[in-house]
Amino acid sequence: MTLAELIAQAREALDAAIAARRQEQDALLALRADPALTEEAVAARIATRDAADAEVTRRQTALDELLAEQAREEEIAAAQARTAPTGVQPPTRARVARVGSEERTYRPDLDRAGAGFERDVAAAFMGDYEARDRLSRHMQEERVERGDQLQRAVGTSAFSGLVVPQYLTDLYAPAAAARRPFADAIRHHPLPASGMTVEISRITTSSSTALQANQNTAVSEQNMDDTLLTIPVHTNAGQQTVSRQAIERGTGIEPVVLDDLFRRYATTLDSTLLNQAATGLSAVATAVTYTDTDPTAAEAYPKIIEGLAGVEAALLDQASGDNLAVMHSRRWYWLQNALSDRWPLISQPGIVPQTLGANFAEAYGRGVRGVLPNGTPVIVDNNIATNLGAATNEDEIFLADRLECHLWEDASAPMFIRAEQPKAGELGVLLVVYGYFAYTHQRYAHARKVTGTGLVAPTFTGL
Repeated sequence: MTLAELIAQAREALDAAIAARRQEQDALLALRADPALTEEAVAARIATRDAADAEVTRRQTALDELLAEQAREEEIAAAQARTAPTGVQPPTRARVARVGSEERTYRPDLDRAGAGFERDVAAAFMGDYEARDRLSRHMQEERVERGDQLQRAVGTSAFSGLVVPQYLTDLYAPAAAARRPFADAIRHHPLPASGMTVEISRITTSSSTALQANQNTAVSEQNMDDTLLTIPVHTNAGQQTVSRQAIERGTGIEPVVLDDLFRRYATTLDSTLLNQAATGLSAVATAVTYTDTDPTAAEAYPKIIEGLAGVEAALLDQASGDNLAVMHSRRWYWLQNALSDRWPLISQPGIVPQTLGANFAEAYGRGVRGVLPNGTPVIVDNNIATNLGAATNEDEIFLADRLECHLWEDASAPMFIRAEQPKAGELGVLLVVYGYFAYTHQRYAHARKVTGTGLVAPTFTGL
């Protein structure tokens, strides 16, 4: 078998390995778009993709070795031609004649703008091994025809059409979102399979007992009665029409769009739980007013305790004790900035004496951020409004029993639709993300909120 046949065989093996690797990468991208994916499934698919990567690398190395051997053989043949015996005319421009007998990888007569070369440079950076192979062949051709010119010392400014910008698509910066810290912290239930309302019976008139006045006389009796709590099922949805050119000619456009839609979905759901008129936590919570023209963290803390006392008083024996304080990040850092010589008189479990609570140093959206001096966990959520009050610069601190804030969601939500036909005439692809959810904080009216001029935009003065 000749060296050329071995190279052809190595190219075929490399092409097959590249095709297998592409299939594995496509499967991985499809899996990542599935909202129900697990870490184990992703890890298994990544391992399969990496194995395909390793096979491509092995095949590419084998091909490079054969090409290097071929180049060396050609150099030796050219050297023999230059040292031919006297009387024998050596072939002129031997190296050019050799290259001329084969078709160039990038032909100026077919692609005067060099678009094919530029596409291969970008594709090679993204891991396309076929593009790397074509660029390697092109450089060998250039060394043969213009080796003396390539040795000259020039900078990148001399090749403004060839030094191609590299786009780091794997480091794209998604639009920041408040997401759903509060929604993730409260009590979850599976959403029923049908219906657009959820009904809960609440006993609003209880039975009664009393001391019997005399023997053989009637004892206390009161007829019980309930009231239905009707909870609507909401539809949370968004869409984006993307041109087919963007999807087919761009890099990772569709996953980026879907990721952003999922972020908006989470933010809208959480904001609804907090801010929706009539049923949101801000609307149903009983206000604990903190009025102060010169507010301090030490003065705000007793109002938080007052709110927690109200939560327990409203729930009585239904209180779980699993309370939450929910606040904006600016309010959490304002509490942390306080320094004082006054300390709680009663120590609390897990709290170091003479401290105003504890900060767990968790990132935003990663669960409980810390605890207050009485041990109440803090959830930081930037869906809380900061434009409240007469001066439109106040926020609120919410206190609630976590198990009495209810959220019903479909396990597969959010879902997405990829529709090509509606926009086919415009070469558009419609991407829709949607889901259903229901919520209530009113099974028992218990939540409290600290509000008022004491919660204006904070100043960080150490007080």
